[in-house]
Amino acid sequence: MTTATPMPAPAAYLQIDDVVKDFGGGAVAVNHVSVDIARGEIFALLGASGCGKTTLLRMLAGFEEPTSGRIVLNGQDLARMAPYQRPINMMFQSYALFPHLTVWDNIAFGLRRDGLPKDKVAEKVEAMLKLVQLGKFGKRKPHQLSGGQQQRVALARSLAKQPQLLLLDEPLGALDKKLREETQIELVNIIEQVGVTCVMVTHDQEEAMTMATRIAVMSEGRIMQVGAPSEIYETPATRYVADFIGNVNLMDGSLTTDFPDHVIITCADCTHYVGHGITGVEGMSVSVALRPEKLRLTRERPQDSDGDNPAWDAGHNQVRGTVKDMSYFGSFTVYHLKLASGQMLRVSESNTERHRDNPITWNDTAWASWSPSAQVVLTA
Repeated sequence: MTTATPMPAPAAYLQIDDVVKDFGGGAVAVNHVSVDIARGEIFALLGASGCGKTTLLRMLAGFEEPTSGRIVLNGQDLARMAPYQRPINMMFQSYALFPHLTVWDNIAFGLRRDGLPKDKVAEKVEAMLKLVQLGKFGKRKPHQLSGGQQQRVALARSLAKQPQLLLLDEPLGALDKKLREETQIELVNIIEQVGVTCVMVTHDQEEAMTMATRIAVMSEGRIMQVGAPSEIYETPATRYVADFIGNVNLMDGSLTTDFPDHVIITCADCTHYVGHGITGVEGMSVSVALRPEKLRLTRERPQDSDGDNPAWDAGHNQVRGTVKDMSYFGSFTVYHLKLASGQMLRVSESNTERHRDNPITWNDTAWASWSPSAQVVLTA
């Protein structure tokens, strides 16, 4: 229902073909999932708890067997391969480091089990320590490291065997918010430097948006949408995706005017002028998604003084309400505007000035307005 051009599908390096995992008794954890992942991608499976993302990751690792469907990595069917035979390494949320071993020996563990000569083991361990910038910490035990350092040791151990596929299960979930944000870019840089293909599972939207090349949003065992972070955020395909990713205002209404270059949608509190056509039928029920940062808040009713928004002159793309709450986040403020119908509309405004003259505050009447390109029209 948008005019955005979707990203072309990448050439498949990892092919997940119509995979189902049925635990019986009506518990279908993964329901006919198909997706192609390109070599070198960082691909995120994003969704709420119980959506099937972790079960799908475990099937890639070999810890669960698909009820049906195929998983093919670099042309090789993984169906009958045991976990230890697969050219795959998995990094767990808990890191699973051996507490009695040093950092050096933790990284060397898998290499030694593979029977590599001592000099090769030493060469690879030193290279991994340099990669994750822990060269001075090789003799320490895991408990002597910070959470971020432990995470890098686990990553180094996972990459030491040069897997064809790296699986990350909530990779930063054990870190506090500030450290998690600092580590996200660092982790991406390391993975891209090595060039390994990566599939990560997370319920953290910001983590997926920051780290992933593409994101698959999952719900009830199905993939709802696959796309680049900007595509998922700016052009969600369904109400679920729009509501799950970031903050959004959702308004239900009906399509009252349908032309090739614009449509008008009537909702309880306002009318939306959308500056492009959709494939629809007049009178059909639709939803309009509006991100809070796309809205502008003013004391006076907006006027089209410069000709940029003729919709305002016809009374479209604007609504009046009362400020019932405000949340100050430093760089921006979120206003909660109560509309005539009782719906709450969120408006996010950047705090570009330290002090404002006559600022809008609690219980003030204000107008929210937006451009004809701000909305996304949803039918699913």
